[in-house]
Amino acid sequence: MPTEAQAAARGAAWESALAGGQLPEFVVERLQAAAQGRLPWLSTMTPAELRLARSHGIKPIATVSGTCWYQYGRSWTEGHAAGWRAALQRLRAEAIVCGANAVVDVKMRTVHTDLGASMDYTLLGTAVRMEGLPASPDPVVATVPALEFVRLLEMGIVPVGIAVGARYQWLTGYLGYNDLSTRPLPTLGEFWESVRRHAHAELRADAARQGTGVLAHTQFSQLLRQEVDKQPPNYLGRHIVIGTVVETRRGDGVPHHLQTVVDMRDDVSPLLNKARGPAANNLHDKEGGI
Repeated sequence: MPTEAQAAARGAAWESALAGGQLPEFVVERLQAAAQGRLPWLSTMTPAELRLARSHGIKPIATVSGTCWYQYGRSWTEGHAAGWRAALQRLRAEAIVCGANAVVDVKMRTVHTDLGASMDYTLLGTAVRMEGLPASPDPVVATVPALEFVRLLEMGIVPVGIAVGARYQWLTGYLGYNDLSTRPLPTLGEFWESVRRHAHAELRADAARQGTGVLAHTQFSQLLRQEVDKQPPNYLGRHIVIGTVVETRRGDGVPHHLQTVVDMRDDVSPLLNKARGPAANNLHDKEGGI
């Protein structure tokens, strides 16, 4: 266990390095040792993914991460997007030190506490090197697992980065329904659709700055109720979506059948099909592959 003085010195080194947009020397040494084979490599890949990746000349180097505790203040939307982008920048910095060409299987981790309007933003993935390619000054960061990363490359679809879209919105004066009848709630439905639609619009705008398409993998949602004295309650809806931006030739077809998995229209929703698979989204899911 490190002593109190050692822990303080380590914290000071982190503060100094991050202020200068760098990594502490002890982190650089560890990542370079992994890249040179002097330390065992670590990977988030499954055995099947590792076998396929190696057969395609993709070698795991190290597990890399980017963490940022960020205060989003009065703007949940802007704060969340900025927090994830800061974590992404730090993840990419570790990948550069490794001499990686890409980071695959990137996952999102969050920690919620009562420390005001702030939250932990952490991204974790596997830095990989591709046979025959020199180290990249700007490694690709992809939320897709290594298995899907290889398949995308085989189809001429190149992952190029990560896009983020976030939105929060208030609904005021909504009385709701107190009876036990089964019925649609159009006011809440339209409100929630608006929150999600604006988040996806931000995602598309962010993706358009990087490539020609985006594979959205993580969608984190919350609907919070705020009681108001002698008034109808207020509702705060917030939604964030993160995905892998890809570059492909415009006009190319997609060699797979596409099917909608979530549709908010009651009469035609594929969720009414009893043969469907497991739910694609969990309202309370706060971590996982993105």
